[in-house]
Amino acid sequence: MSVNHLNQVKTREEYKKAKGEDQQDTTTQKTSKVAQKAQKAEVANKRIRIRLIPIWLRILLLVIFTGVFMVAGAAIGYGVLGNGDAGDVLRGSTWTHIIDLVEKK
Repeated sequence: MSVNHLNQVKTREEYKKAKGEDQQDTTTQKTSKVAQKAQKAEVANKRIRIRLIPIWLRILLLVIFTGVFMVAGAAIGYGVLGNGDAGDVLRGSTWTHIIDLVEKK
């Protein structure tokens, strides 16, 4: 069962009402009472998930925030804990110096 994304419902009651109308329109065949009860139970138990932020946007925000927080952490670590200038973190010469210290050249 798919939901038409152009006419997406906002509440569970609207979903049940729309689903009931769809079932009345599409059920031109006579079905047994047992099958109708099973369909009603399935519709009643189905949960609706409406995402406010799409998954692709969540992944993009995760990547962006990870980069921002890595730079902020390096700036705090270098500027506050290391008694240096926090703006120097963005220079390439600072990182080559740090790499030289780690590799002991």
